[in-house]
Amino acid sequence: MSDDANADRLHNLETSIWVGKRGIEPIIEELATQLEHHDFVKVKFLRAARTSQTTEELAVELADRVGGEVIRTRGHTAVITG
Repeated sequence: MSDDANADRLHNLETSIWVGKRGIEPIIEELATQLEHHDFVKVKFLRAARTSQTTEELAVELADRVGGEVIRTRGHTAVITG
């Protein structure tokens, strides 16, 4: 897949996980399950989740917890792959 096609695919990916005031802990299992079925998962970090860490820091921590990798962060959204 070309870089342009891959970029379009990531851009058009629907957000399927939202991280809120309870942090990343409650969604770790859900992310792991989604990564078993999908190549990429888009995660949105709501303002309440970003009180002491940046989106990038939260995304890396979350990806590490499920053995994944952060492909891209943009604004308050990250794309993670397994």
